[in-house]
Amino acid sequence: MAEETTTLAGPPSPEPALPPVRDWHAGPLVGTEFEPVLAELMREGPLTRIRLPHGEGWAWLATRHDDVKTITNDPRFSRAEAAVRQVTRLAPHFAPRPGALAWADQPDHNRLRHAVSAAYTVSAVKRLRPRAQEMLDALVDDMVRDGSPADLVARVLEPFPISVVCEVMGVPEDERRKLHDWTREIISTAGGADAAELAKKGLFGWIGQAVRDRRDSDGEDVLSLLGAAVRRGELGEEEAVSVAGPLQIGGEAVTNNSGQMFYLLLTRPDLLERLRSDPASRPAAIEELLRHIPHRAAVGLPRIATEDVDLHGVRIRAGDAVYVSYLAANRDPEVFADPDRIDFDRDADAHVAFGNGPHFCTGAVFSRMQLQLLIDTLLDRLPGLRLDVPADEVPFRQRTMIRGPLALPVAW
Repeated sequence: MAEETTTLAGPPSPEPALPPVRDWHAGPLVGTEFEPVLAELMREGPLTRIRLPHGEGWAWLATRHDDVKTITNDPRFSRAEAAVRQVTRLAPHFAPRPGALAWADQPDHNRLRHAVSAAYTVSAVKRLRPRAQEMLDALVDDMVRDGSPADLVARVLEPFPISVVCEVMGVPEDERRKLHDWTREIISTAGGADAAELAKKGLFGWIGQAVRDRRDSDGEDVLSLLGAAVRRGELGEEEAVSVAGPLQIGGEAVTNNSGQMFYLLLTRPDLLERLRSDPASRPAAIEELLRHIPHRAAVGLPRIATEDVDLHGVRIRAGDAVYVSYLAANRDPEVFADPDRIDFDRDADAHVAFGNGPHFCTGAVFSRMQLQLLIDTLLDRLPGLRLDVPADEVPFRQRTMIRGPLALPVAW
């Protein structure tokens, strides 16, 4: 009989030490610069820990492209759980509305999104494109008529996306300025909780009445689609309002993204000349600019791990808060060579500027359409378009979650 042997197990391997918690106070930023704190966190490792100015505790931050895509596709990371927690955050005020699309997990997310999906298809964009071009041409006509110089943000980049999103939503023209003022207050971090709450009350109250008024409508605008979904019992009225609000606010992103794009083009003659002389390169250039520009300050919305998840040898515990950075993922050198350089000849299609997974931006197709129209129309109609002030005198928004120029003084 063979002699039995016993192997004694050694002590369990200790878990890797957690990275230190970094306090991240999003300070003033210059132009389109990449956020310095985020750049440091990217160098420190694929998973770091952060504490933002508001909320409670700390959160994991994922910055690598693959990890960002993994987490945003993994149902073990819940947005719904984060909606009921005071997670560390950038915004001073936090009061998610019940039924909000951005805070929903499956299957609720698909149910909510389905109610408005018909308004955001490729065919819907094709139908709207001629009307969008007409609205844009009218704005450029007015600017040219009034003469050079002009503020490109005030004259075109702000009113155009407002008009487009209001067309999609079904907002009457005489109500659009009021809704825009509310959305601007909501995305600002400067006015405080009271001002933001007052703006939310105004916006969501207006939307609620519009949804009620359109319960029997067969229109194709978002408010009519939501009214009909409420009538059929597919959504509650509160859910319909919570879906519509962020879609209305979404026009602000196009204003600020296009503002950053034109700032870069007008301060980089080589880039501007390339797009003027080679119109065929413009679609790829827009994707590269989307990859490059810093869309927002700090990070977006958090998730909560609903069970333990191991990533890069680190255990994210059930209950831990987790952020991903799409900005960092778009600068991942493993995916985009020399990522800080703007290269219109690179394949930038892997960028995640519109998010990833179930929460991919609902209005991405409309955003791309508007950016294409703005680039084509302004470069073709104003071949002499140039900045009218030194680059360092262009004012940029501060203390706001969405980054972009306050004004863009141009001449032609």
